[in-house]
Amino acid sequence: MAFTGPGVSCNCTRHGPRPREGRPEHCKVEFENAQVRVLRWHNGPHEKVPMHEHPAYIQINLTDGHGRFTLPDGTTKEVKTKAGQTSWNEPQKHSYENLSDSESENIQVELKGKVAAAKKPS
Repeated sequence: MAFTGPGVSCNCTRHGPRPREGRPEHCKVEFENAQVRVLRWHNGPHEKVPMHEHPAYIQINLTDGHGRFTLPDGTTKEVKTKAGQTSWNEPQKHSYENLSDSESENIQVELKGKVAAAKKPS
């Protein structure tokens, strides 16, 4: 299971509540079609987000961040990210805490449907 950068405060999955129904103060749908859903996430300083799920997605951090993810089994991981950092993330379930005194913001591009396995460069 992959960990992602700060600002991932989603209570929305393909199987769960839509973002604006779950935690509207954290998430705004910027664009959606049959292939992707683009979300803008915002977390205030020291905010905590309960356990939630994500489908596979790409994340672009708009701000520097510092946060802690907790998996369902209690495993935790602290992460620091930089503005402009981009990452690929497998489907996952976690809770999140913003450990920073600053707000964090990112964009997520959630992929709908089956995701093909990544190919290694030759």
